[in-house]
Amino acid sequence: MGFNFVKGVIFFFLTGLGMTGNIFVFMNCTCFIGGTKMKSTHFILTHLVFTNIILLLSKGIPRTIAAFGFRNFLSDTGCKVVVYLGRVAQGLSICTSSLLTVVQAITMSPRHSAWRRAQPRSAWHVLPLLLSLWGLNAMVSMNLLYIVSSSNMTSSQISKSDVYCDFLPKSQKVNWIFLTLLALRDTVFQGLMGGASVYLVTLLHKHHQRVLHLQKSKVVCKTPHEIKAAQSVLLLMLCFLFFYWTDCFTSLYLAFSFKSDSITINLQEFLTFGYAILSPFVLIHRDGFQAKCWHALQGGKTLRNCLLHSPFYRWK
Repeated sequence: MGFNFVKGVIFFFLTGLGMTGNIFVFMNCTCFIGGTKMKSTHFILTHLVFTNIILLLSKGIPRTIAAFGFRNFLSDTGCKVVVYLGRVAQGLSICTSSLLTVVQAITMSPRHSAWRRAQPRSAWHVLPLLLSLWGLNAMVSMNLLYIVSSSNMTSSQISKSDVYCDFLPKSQKVNWIFLTLLALRDTVFQGLMGGASVYLVTLLHKHHQRVLHLQKSKVVCKTPHEIKAAQSVLLLMLCFLFFYWTDCFTSLYLAFSFKSDSITINLQEFLTFGYAILSPFVLIHRDGFQAKCWHALQGGKTLRNCLLHSPFYRWK
């Protein structure tokens, strides 16, 4: 009982922390929507933090309630909606992070590069891509509609438990079809993410060599805003890959382990939404605009003007 209470307090604190960070970044991003300063990356970032908020609402809050001992608080319809939205949001997190990396790599590419032709002409050109990602993830998560509330199941009917909802046994053929689709989606988008990240690292290395050459020539060189933005995106991708693959290996360990390890189970529960908690603070820390905005607002400037001090929001 004491352990569950501590677990509930930790989940409550982490969920609240993640919600605060994501709402802060979301409000900053939305300041640019509809304005002349809006870039495609602003749109993608807004979608990423919105996805994080959905993930925290659909996974963090129900797990917190369940940790305090309330298991049967959702109806069958509630279980379907909450678990389905959580899985769709997880998929959107993968796809949006990949899209952010690819767009940033295209933005950083040299002007004469063939990749530069693929750069979105305006932020609104990204909207059809984001809508297609919603459609894709809604389709590959359809099997999760075979879900009922824990209160309506007997122990002999349960095939898998998700603390507050249970999964009805389904055909193995259906399971393998959807697992294949999920694996294909993750492979494609992580492959795009990996390729774009390698390209970004190459461009950053070339820039670093150029800076070293200028320093030897005693020429003062200030780091461009797009370089700082690329570094932020790469750090964000490292965080994503860490949580994704740690979650994968932990899930495999639990699947093939013959003993129930409560610590590993609780760790795996945290890993499912750890990226949604940490990612907004990675952006805030790397861009260093929180303090600048605070001082700018004290000086009488508007929120839109103070955000222009942030390197993350000034890339081209």
